Amino acid sequence: MNDLEEAVVEIGGIAAGGAGVGRLPDGCAVFVHRTAPGDLARVAVVERKRRWARAELRSLLRPSPDRRQAPCPHYDRCGGCTIEHIDYTAQLRIKANIVAEALRRIGGLDVPQPEVTPSPHEFRYRNRVSFTLLRLGAGRVVAGFHELNRPGRIVDITDACLLPEPAIARAWGALRGAWGHEAHRLPSGRQLRLTLRSAAAGEVTLLVDGGYSPGRPEELLSSVPALAAIWHRPAGAPDWTLLAGSAAVTEQWADEEVALSGIAFLQVNRAAAAALEDHVFALARDAIGPGARVVDAYCGVGLHARRLAREGAAVVGIELDPSAVNEARRAAPPGAEFLLGRVEELLPAALPADLVILNPPRRGLHAAVPEALVARPPQRLIYVSCDPATLARDLARLGPTFRLRGVRCFDLFPQTTHVETVAELECVTS
Repeated sequence: MNDLEEAVVEIGGIAAGGAGVGRLPDGCAVFVHRTAPGDLARVAVVERKRRWARAELRSLLRPSPDRRQAPCPHYDRCGGCTIEHIDYTAQLRIKANIVAEALRRIGGLDVPQPEVTPSPHEFRYRNRVSFTLLRLGAGRVVAGFHELNRPGRIVDITDACLLPEPAIARAWGALRGAWGHEAHRLPSGRQLRLTLRSAAAGEVTLLVDGGYSPGRPEELLSSVPALAAIWHRPAGAPDWTLLAGSAAVTEQWADEEVALSGIAFLQVNRAAAAALEDHVFALARDAIGPGARVVDAYCGVGLHARRLAREGAAVVGIELDPSAVNEARRAAPPGAEFLLGRVEELLPAALPADLVILNPPRRGLHAAVPEALVARPPQRLIYVSCDPATLARDLARLGPTFRLRGVRCFDLFPQTTHVETVAELECVTS
């Protein structure tokens, strides 16, 4: 460590991965985790590339006024959160900057800084959390999140973690106490991915990804009262198997009752998601009239489609997850139709439409999707994105057929740089 290059750096901003960004004395951009805009810091360079470097914080010579003491006891090493050491109001500014910069730099869009709607809960907001469990031998088990700057290591995380909803925190603490010596009540295997999901009533589902034999799920279920079900997908297997408990858990999501199977998910922050979904619904209602045709692409369990169909629209939902499509069809009101398959394959036949809603995964749209939308453009587009970079790329692909009407962000992931963005576009071609 003593041989590492050290330098004094002023931090000017936060990158999308959560590291502070500054300049080394030679002008090279440097990324330093656990720093804040306004910090003057002594850092040690641990990696050098031609155009950028990565460094670790050694000491603060002048702390930023946006700094705070991170409240989570695991924060020093844990990579689950990246900006918990920054005041929450400043976190919102950072997210607005990340979105605006991506739209300008990647999308070529000159946009003002977007508004970011804060999460109603800064902590204890996640209704779904995934942990990595490693069996290290000699009776040792570690289960938690990847270590910051050393992702090959796992930081053991207890129920004191401030991310999960209270029901998940309680279930995690009880599960850790109940899985037994070398976690023998869980499926076998050196490494497992454990996902806990909570419903509004407090029921928790456990999904175990990886491993081989099922372990002793009935013993776990009886030892952890909050657990409603345990599902398992063995290593290399394509499908999930219910090991114990209920095949579906009823979730109350805003004004909708949703029967969630073991692997169907909703947004991780139920309170912040409600604000986002209300915003999307308001934009959609403003964009269509009675009898309008709507395509809800990447629709999940069809929450937007259900609401718009009740408003009199004819809605086609498209979703790849069979369990989500089954739930969407089960609760479909008149006027809502749900198709199982890839959006890039099914969208062309679903057009034309008055409105298309897009809510793709983090990788954004398949190249065939903007091609189909440009070929047969709807009057309005609503794009819900969880990644500013892929959103900016896709908006560039949609121009000049569509004009950006507005952008609004929603903080579904406090203590991280992740942010949800809703972009509204209108067709500008005749």
